[in-house]
Amino acid sequence: MSSRPMEVICAGIVVADHICAPIPHLPASGELVMSDQMVLTLGGCAANTATNLRKLGVAAAVVGRIGDDAFGEVVRSMLLQQQVDVSGLMTTPGRPTSQTMILNVMGEDRRFIHVFGANADVRSQDWPLERWSAAKVFYLGGYLLMPGLKAAALIPIFQRLHERGVRVVLDVATPHGARHLEELKPLLPFVDVFLPNVDEAALILNEPDPFTQAEIFHNLGAKTVVITMGAEGAVLVNRQEKLKAGIYPIQMVDATGSGDAFDAGFIYGLLQGADAAGCLRYASAMGASCVRAIGTTTGTFTREECEAYVREHVLLLETCP
Repeated sequence: MSSRPMEVICAGIVVADHICAPIPHLPASGELVMSDQMVLTLGGCAANTATNLRKLGVAAAVVGRIGDDAFGEVVRSMLLQQQVDVSGLMTTPGRPTSQTMILNVMGEDRRFIHVFGANADVRSQDWPLERWSAAKVFYLGGYLLMPGLKAAALIPIFQRLHERGVRVVLDVATPHGARHLEELKPLLPFVDVFLPNVDEAALILNEPDPFTQAEIFHNLGAKTVVITMGAEGAVLVNRQEKLKAGIYPIQMVDATGSGDAFDAGFIYGLLQGADAAGCLRYASAMGASCVRAIGTTTGTFTREECEAYVREHVLLLETCP
C-alpha cells in the first residue's frame, strides 16, 4: 500500500470494539446470560471508515492513536489485514487503546461502555498530511469527542487542504455536557460534507427536526449537510437541493458501525463523481450492508457487491421544497 497514492485520509477516533450478538435481556445482578456470538473487532470512525473504503477498492490511510497494549496491536493487525495504510497510526506509551463494550439486547437500542484511552491524545500536529499529497478527500470522524482537537488549529489545516483541491468530510461524536456548537461553528465554513446523525444534531442545536438541523448547519457554512436517521433514512441539504432518502430493506442483526459505513459510501460516491442522489444511494447501501452481521465492518459490501446492489435495488428519494 505504501507505493499506492492515498485517495482518502481518515483521521479521528480508533477503537477496539467488544460486541455481543443480541441477548434476550440484560443480566440481573449475578445472572449469566448467554449470547450466540461475541467478537473483538475494529471500532471508531476513522478505523471503520478506512476499512470500508478499502473494501470499496479505495486507497485509504488511518491517522489516529492506539495504546501500547495488546488491543492496540490487534487494531493495527486488523487494519493491515484490510490493507489500510497505518503509517499515521501512532502509539501512546502508558495509555490503553480506546475500547467500547457494546451490548445488543433484542428489540432495544444498544448499550455502550467506553474507555477513552489513547484517543484523548489525538492532536492535529501529529497528522503527516504531506505524506499523502495526492489525497482527494480528508475525513475527520469523531470530532467533538477528542479534547486535543480544537477548531482554531483545524481551520488552517482545512484551508491548506482546500488549496490542494482536497474535499473535507466531517463527522462528529457528541458526549453530553460539552459546548459542541462553540467548537463546531467556526469550522463549518471549511467543511464540504457534514454528516451528523439526528440525535447528535439535536444535542448540538437543541432542534429535533432533521431538515431544520440540516438547514442550520448549511447556513453556518457547511456546503453539503447530510443528517442520518437510522431506520428513517437520511436528509441532504446543499445550495442546489433538498433530498430525503429512505432505506434499503435489509434485516438488521447489529447496527454498530452503520453510520461509519454510510460515511464511507458517501465518500465513495464523491470519488466516483456521483451527484448528491448517487452519493446517498452508495451511502445507504453501505449503511444497510453493515447491519447484516455482528461487528462494525464484517457485513459491509465490497465494491462489486455495492455496485450490483445499487443497480438492482431502488432507494426511495424525494425532492423537498
